[in-house]
Amino acid sequence: MRRRSPALRLAITATAALLAVAACGPPNPAGPVKTPSSSSPYGFDAAEQKDGKLVVWVDSTRLDAAKAYQSAHPGTRLDIVTYDGNANGSNALKTKVQLFNRAGEGWPDVVFTTDNNTASWASQGDDAFVAPLDKGLLDDATLSGFAKGALDVCTIGGTVYCLRNDLAQVVLWYNKKLLGEFGYEVPKTWEEYQALGEKVATEHPGYIVGTAGDAWAPEIYMWGSECPAGQVTGAKAITVKATDAKCVRAAKLMDRLVANKTMSMLPLFGPDFAKNQGDKVLMLPGPAWYGGAVFQGALKTPKGELAVGDALHWADQSPPVTGNVGGGAWWLSRHSTNLKAAKDFITWVATADAYQVELSPGYPAHAPAAAKWIKKQQDSGYYAGDIAAPITTAAGQVWSGWGSPEFSQEAVWAKTVIPAQTAGKTVESLLPAWQTAIEQQAQVSGYQVTK
Repeated sequence: MRRRSPALRLAITATAALLAVAACGPPNPAGPVKTPSSSSPYGFDAAEQKDGKLVVWVDSTRLDAAKAYQSAHPGTRLDIVTYDGNANGSNALKTKVQLFNRAGEGWPDVVFTTDNNTASWASQGDDAFVAPLDKGLLDDATLSGFAKGALDVCTIGGTVYCLRNDLAQVVLWYNKKLLGEFGYEVPKTWEEYQALGEKVATEHPGYIVGTAGDAWAPEIYMWGSECPAGQVTGAKAITVKATDAKCVRAAKLMDRLVANKTMSMLPLFGPDFAKNQGDKVLMLPGPAWYGGAVFQGALKTPKGELAVGDALHWADQSPPVTGNVGGGAWWLSRHSTNLKAAKDFITWVATADAYQVELSPGYPAHAPAAAKWIKKQQDSGYYAGDIAAPITTAAGQVWSGWGSPEFSQEAVWAKTVIPAQTAGKTVESLLPAWQTAIEQQAQVSGYQVTK
């Protein structure tokens, strides 16, 4: 899961990634990574190894993972530190690592992040923070157990730097009971979805078919429309075309449904959405973790009403694609003085049934665990109908053209679009400003920008 709000801890988040987990995009291009000495067995020059406490940083949602590991390995001494997990583009980890680099000490052994951006900066340069995992630390059997595409987001120049915790592909959540009462069919395309939103506005005013008030809205609507707002083409190169026709069509859809009040501008986890609109949700396009975090957790949707439809796609998309909202990862520090324990920790929390199946709120990126996790959700009796097929299918449909640069697209959207949209401006009219904001943030981060 990802950079998310505390509610995510309920999240089916997992989802995030879902079964087939292709949720992240193609491997990133190679960057100026320091070349290790020829005697290194790990692909980097390791620190002097010694026995001691393993320092593990997690967000509050993944605290259960660390505790589960401690319970299963009582002989390992852990120092568990909670932080925000880089939620919503906070850059907390990067800021701390820069301080540790200057001090020459203080790095944690293992870190969990909710974002997909860490590999883009933490694997680069002479002061790189994260360790390569496929150069001797982890074996092929472990790495090959992850769903197809799951590790792409943290692969730089063919080298893997993380173990993905969960995936977050976007599907269509809907209230089967209400949809039946209203006599509506489940939409398959974004065009059908918009048309249904128009009918709902006229025939059942007050009901909601989507939300646009959160920072991850572009990852649902723009990403799923193949909007080329940030295509990473090199370690420090990005192409930004936020006014492309595929961005415009998604903007028009959002604008139309916001205008007729079937798309809410309230934040999903804010104090007002559940109170004022929670019982009026007819459907929501959103990541797999919405099932647990939003519907079971925040909205308290009754058992037997919530169903999952296939990810929406535009009629001209062949094959269909979808977006992705989150999906966290585990990283191992190349500064660790206890690599054996660190390796064991990240392998266990990312693959062991005791956490990934029994406790994880999100859809495991590890394929064997994912199959068991989705079955457990299905067998719970909470959902109306089959959820495994649409979620699993969507995992392999995440569009690879939405890059994971060093900066947070969510933070840019939250600062540039949401305030103006809330003030009454249309997303379509804000696309040029969004384009400029992405360009500026990319340049600040040292990227060469192509328009």
